[in-house]
Amino acid sequence: MSGPVLVPILGDQLSRNLASLRGRTKDDTVVLMMEVVEEATYVKHHKQKIVLIFSAMRHFAAELRDAGWTVDYVRLDDEGNAGSFTGEVARAVEEHQPRLVSVVEAGEWRVREDMDQWADKFPCEVEILRDDRFLCPQAEFEDWAQDRTNLRMEFFYRAMRRKTGLLMTGDGKPEGGEWNYDTENRKPPKDGMSAPERAKFEPDAITCEVIDLVANRFADHFGSLATFRWPVTADEAQEAADAFFVERIEKFGPYQDAMVHGEDDLYHSMLSTSINLGLLDPLELCRRAEKSYHDGNAPLNSVEGFIRQIIGWREYIRCFYWYEMPHLQQANALDATRTLPEFFWTGETDMACLADCIRSTRDNAHNHHIQRLMVLGNFCLIAGIDPRDVQDWYLVVYADAYEWVELPNVSAMILYADDGKLASKPYAASGNYINKMSDYCGKCTYSPHKKTGEGACPFNPLYWYFMDRHRDRLESNPRIGRIYATWDRMGDDKQRDYLNSAEAFLETLEPARQGYARAEGG
Repeated sequence: MSGPVLVPILGDQLSRNLASLRGRTKDDTVVLMMEVVEEATYVKHHKQKIVLIFSAMRHFAAELRDAGWTVDYVRLDDEGNAGSFTGEVARAVEEHQPRLVSVVEAGEWRVREDMDQWADKFPCEVEILRDDRFLCPQAEFEDWAQDRTNLRMEFFYRAMRRKTGLLMTGDGKPEGGEWNYDTENRKPPKDGMSAPERAKFEPDAITCEVIDLVANRFADHFGSLATFRWPVTADEAQEAADAFFVERIEKFGPYQDAMVHGEDDLYHSMLSTSINLGLLDPLELCRRAEKSYHDGNAPLNSVEGFIRQIIGWREYIRCFYWYEMPHLQQANALDATRTLPEFFWTGETDMACLADCIRSTRDNAHNHHIQRLMVLGNFCLIAGIDPRDVQDWYLVVYADAYEWVELPNVSAMILYADDGKLASKPYAASGNYINKMSDYCGKCTYSPHKKTGEGACPFNPLYWYFMDRHRDRLESNPRIGRIYATWDRMGDDKQRDYLNSAEAFLETLEPARQGYARAEGG
């Protein structure tokens, strides 16, 4: 065939430096971009998440056209829209008669499975390129993981520091003499703490059009559209990054685990949506953070913590996802079977911490990592919520959630469903942790100081209920095994009070109705 090269670009590949675009000539390339209902509804994504992706796609397509590229852009409501990536590529192949389909590998297992069939479906050559926006090729991770029984991120992170040279001295040692400054990044919030507001962007005409589309087509999806202010272009994303590096990185480290009622962002960068879309280069952000340290504008603990989240955790979690798929989807080592409670969708609960986190999720399609792990996730862990329910919820509600990042974080990190291959222990905690790291408890119906019975913080009995239920599995764990000596010293009566209080609370939970996360039969 002598036709052009067809370059499909997915909604999370909005980078001008994408591997499939590099080296292409504009007069010999057709870029294909597709809004398809299958991707918007395989789970019922938060309304803001759909707006973010579709609006960013439309802006990116306009930028490519302005730069001289030919773009075949398929809108959701276009006549003949096949509703799936494969269906739309098939239509484009028939129309443009390309000699080659060149595509960057998909980030999600199910999409990559479809892509792998394209060579047999289409009458032209198909090449699937590595997504080199990520620093660690999968083969490199698998070489690192070989023969390891536990895949701890910390050791992977050190390898990535050496590979990139970030925060490394000339003699090959970590800046400041330590690899990890996490012990300096756990300060509880101060009274009245508030942070500079993150950069927010008024919806332009393109975004407003998408908001109207989503309001009409996805009215039964979770979330509010009224507060949509996410960056949808590379320029807006850079402006958001500028604001973070000027206004918030200094205190990001010390207070990255802090939680304050009504302060939804605190000192967090709020850049994950833009990074995961492709609007920001993660390595460039790390270099910029490093420069902030060397220029004396940010402390080492803040900069190291920021860099660790990107070249450590983000890179690691993506490789772990591909290493453990597809069985990670079904992992349930703790045999958790309880249905997700209704209040995860409505926010109607007397637990102030959960109510505030769910409110922020509804309004912003976002929580920061400690709210996700130690409030929402901790509850799901110790209450024994079914991993598939929790996975669906996290994938639905967060604007930065794609399966490659959501699934391992939920299944392995939050729920310990992989039996500890990723995490060294279950991240279970009582109300004391939430009381220490937040101001939620002062506004709550329940008391973190009351351990059992009426008025007790539900996290307290649920914690011991969880530990007792999984003693056979966890007692030998060196990081938490000593907890059982405390449990044994309580005596039968006190233990019974904890277990009875936990069971009484669990009986009050109303299971979520079907249809919130997936359509009936989905």
